[in-house]
Amino acid sequence: MSEKLRVGIAGYGVVGKLRRQVADEHPHMRTVAVCDRLFDSMGTLPDGLRHYPCAESLLAHEELDILFVCLTNDVAAQVTIAGLEKGLHVFCEKPPGRDVSDIRQVIEAERRYPHLKLKYGFNHRYHDSVREALTLVRSGEFGRLINLRGVYGKSKIIDYRSPTHWRTKRAVAGGGILLDQGIHMLDLMRSFAGEFTEIHSIVSNDHWHHDVEDNAYALMRTADGIVAMLHSTATEWRHRFRLEMSLEKGSIVLGGILTGSKSYGAETITVAWKTEDDAGDPMERTTRYNSDPSWRDEIWDFMDAVMNGASITNGSSADALATMELVYRIYGADPSWAAKWDLAQPDMGA
Repeated sequence: MSEKLRVGIAGYGVVGKLRRQVADEHPHMRTVAVCDRLFDSMGTLPDGLRHYPCAESLLAHEELDILFVCLTNDVAAQVTIAGLEKGLHVFCEKPPGRDVSDIRQVIEAERRYPHLKLKYGFNHRYHDSVREALTLVRSGEFGRLINLRGVYGKSKIIDYRSPTHWRTKRAVAGGGILLDQGIHMLDLMRSFAGEFTEIHSIVSNDHWHHDVEDNAYALMRTADGIVAMLHSTATEWRHRFRLEMSLEKGSIVLGGILTGSKSYGAETITVAWKTEDDAGDPMERTTRYNSDPSWRDEIWDFMDAVMNGASITNGSSADALATMELVYRIYGADPSWAAKWDLAQPDMGA
């Protein structure tokens, strides 16, 4: 391919700028225009990048091949659909919208354009520690997966931003810490264990008192008996990412994860081999990862699908739907939270 594919980015904040940087490193991509509500009108940045105040004007005025959607949850789905209807391949950040209805509408649109590629940014699947853990679990070396315990938390829903930030408003965000951050952990748990059929939860906003949850506690089980416990929290004063997995012949622990803020600690994987005489203190091996290839590898995978017709992996619309359904089943499994949000309670399983 001699010509580079033209990229537009809807939402030019922290993530949008990072996506541009990675896209422009690809030999077959070139960012030509962006939009963001911080721009008052159409214009050109000092580096020659054209800018627009909204996605509608970006799509109306630019000839594009690819659209990155890095917008608030309330408009992400409709802009994704608009991109597909414009004939563009689309990469959308998680979550795919505010609720399950949003992603179902996107999938309906996607079916009308089978020649176009749609991928969602479940970025954690591309971290080296996660990929190594998946390889080990799927190898069968450690036998059957028995259970998972995960904690993903930070000290506030909105970090350093205003208490009136959009992430605190259900009408815009669709949910709080579980939908914003915990969705990554749920996506990983689905990757390791499969689909959960039985769900119990406690969901609350008792600390920050925002319009959305600041803590979600979930107990889940698959049809074949794998149990997972998740704590998604905005009251973890030291930012934390930890996923522990017990298997028949050992254990795998993911601790820390490399992010832009560098606040979740060193990214490591600790593997332990169970033996008959280890007395509860088995041999362990810890590997620390000092670089984060996830942003690059995720885009490279997307471009492989765009250019070579490969299937979308690690972020298909089916993945997005299943994970969003799980998020909302957790919301609905707490009777008091379901009543507060007028949600139907899910089937709890056998």
